[in-house]
Amino acid sequence: MPSGVKELVLDSCRSIEGKIKDLTDEFEELELLSTIKVGLISISNLPKFNKLKKLELNYNRISGDLDILAEKCPNIKHLHLNGNKIKDLSTVDPLKKLENLKSLDLLNCEVMNLNDYLKNVFKLLPQVRYLDGYERDNKEASDSDVEGSVEDDNEDEDEEYDECVQLVEDEEKEDEEEEEEEKNMSGEEEQDEEGYIDVELDDEEDEEDAGVEETSQK
Repeated sequence: MPSGVKELVLDSCRSIEGKIKDLTDEFEELELLSTIKVGLISISNLPKFNKLKKLELNYNRISGDLDILAEKCPNIKHLHLNGNKIKDLSTVDPLKKLENLKSLDLLNCEVMNLNDYLKNVFKLLPQVRYLDGYERDNKEASDSDVEGSVEDDNEDEDEEYDECVQLVEDEEKEDEEEEEEEKNMSGEEEQDEEGYIDVELDDEEDEEDAGVEETSQK
């Protein structure tokens, strides 16, 4: 059933008027989609995949309309656009709407010929960590970082969840410690008050004893 599929590879399938046969939004659990060399000119007819994390569109004829990705696939982390007809930074600019975008591949696109290409794309897309296999400091990244996988992304999400849980637990522990400290302080104050009363009572008893002794002497 389409609803249970998480990874779908349709490389070299032919698209008709920007549509790939049988690719519909019924694949609601889809996390990885590969459509390499399918003849796409535009992605305007791409179905909506809210859970998609990795999209491979290599070696098609896409030249624009990338703003559609934020609407159709808002949670993409890894986007491959190698060998498409992307010529300038204005075409790439709409990708800033993809807040979770971690790695981007524009190899063999004309935009690579621009001066300071890497620097300008990184500046344009601050959320991107890896571009064409490089980090922001021009250091070559490992394949595992750039390519990513559904499992890696799920592990990242689990780690983020664990960190949130730990923060909540730490806050609860601090609150408990503060409450305990307040109780201890209030207990000490009560003891001080009781001690003060005892001292007063002892003083009164001493005075009474002294009075009795004086009377007996007389």
